[in-house]
Amino acid sequence: MTEPVPARGAAAAVQRALDGHDDGATQPPPPPPPGWRAGERALRWATLAVVALAAALITGRPWVLALAATSLVLLALPSGPRPKSVTAEVEVEPRRCFEGEQVTVRITVSYEGGSARLDPGVTLGHGVRLDHLAVGPHRVDLVLTARRWGRWTLGTVDVDVYDPGGLARRTVRAELGEIAVFPLPEHAGLTPVPVRLPQRLGEHTAVQRGEGVEVIGVHPYVRGERQRRIHWPATTRRGTLQVHQFAAERTADTVVLLDVLADVVDPVTGTSSLDGTFRAAAGLVRAYLRTHDRVGVVSIGGATRWLRPGSGHGYFYRIVESVLEVRKDRAFRTEGLTPLPPPALPEGALVYVITPLTDQRIFDILHQVRGRANPMVVVEIPAGRPVLEPGDTVGELALRLWRADRDALRFALMERGIAVVTHRPGETLDLALAPLLRTRIHGGTR
Repeated sequence: MTEPVPARGAAAAVQRALDGHDDGATQPPPPPPPGWRAGERALRWATLAVVALAAALITGRPWVLALAATSLVLLALPSGPRPKSVTAEVEVEPRRCFEGEQVTVRITVSYEGGSARLDPGVTLGHGVRLDHLAVGPHRVDLVLTARRWGRWTLGTVDVDVYDPGGLARRTVRAELGEIAVFPLPEHAGLTPVPVRLPQRLGEHTAVQRGEGVEVIGVHPYVRGERQRRIHWPATTRRGTLQVHQFAAERTADTVVLLDVLADVVDPVTGTSSLDGTFRAAAGLVRAYLRTHDRVGVVSIGGATRWLRPGSGHGYFYRIVESVLEVRKDRAFRTEGLTPLPPPALPEGALVYVITPLTDQRIFDILHQVRGRANPMVVVEIPAGRPVLEPGDTVGELALRLWRADRDALRFALMERGIAVVTHRPGETLDLALAPLLRTRIHGGTR
């Protein structure tokens, strides 16, 4: 039978975690001292004995020594056999989850000897919050909530095991390990496709003739064609047999390129451009995988990470896990760029570049993609406009220059034949992709 630990009796670290204050600790606490040592109760009695002895010496009143004698007698009484061979085993379920989902941690403490009292001290890592803590005779249960996407170290739990009298304690450390927290995908149902599609059967209508279901015209009957495809109104008008002409149905290759060179936080709403980038990417990946297309991913920033295009429902998790290292315990890296590997961008693959357009180095990547003649769409994640103080005329002029610079960047991209759409947080991704359905997306020439 386990009971929730009351807030008054919880350790300071546990109370800070329950209050949502993890103090931003990224490093675990120093390792606990080995072996047995005095507990809090023994330290209180020893302190009382020392204070009573000092008071008796200073005041010269012998009756004060009774307080010291009582404390010393309590310390001298046997407190029972101490637990031996103390070990801790950790079970975390699940190790992979989405933002906002709960993670259950169970720490089983095994020992030999009489019953003991457990007192846990919790030190959490970034990205998780402690919602519930329960302690039993042999286990400690925690319920955590994943707050942000990324690959996070859960932290450590130092469990103090007390002897039956509560005078001595021994600490055993339980490492909770890591969890992978996936971003919540933006809702997306539209899947724009380029003009040229690979010669593989799929669900997208191509401009070439084929065995699809969408009628694109009629043509004269050729021996061997199915008679039920005869278009009788055209046959009547032209006086010769006319049959339906269908469009081919093909699959698409899509690569989502993520700009993780910088994480810009909106000064007004507090939204992160990196969060918006990954959620939009997850929505795009899920939408194209639902239409049985092949999808790959490339992340630019620090080490270039990429995964060649693949298909299948389970491939979504492979794609997300391949880029979670970008936010591993807030270890944000922005070292130099490396050229894109050829297998990462198959010939003719549609490339979505999701970027806040704040780092000039992303234009070198756009130039590389354009040089390979891949059709490309730039999905801009707005970084938020600067905040101005009332009456700041110089700031207003600087804001106008900032807006003009942003407009010039978009115009330069569109002049090169690159489609540019804007996805604002809180809006559905289909709203940004809808203009791409008016026309096919063209690629460059080698």
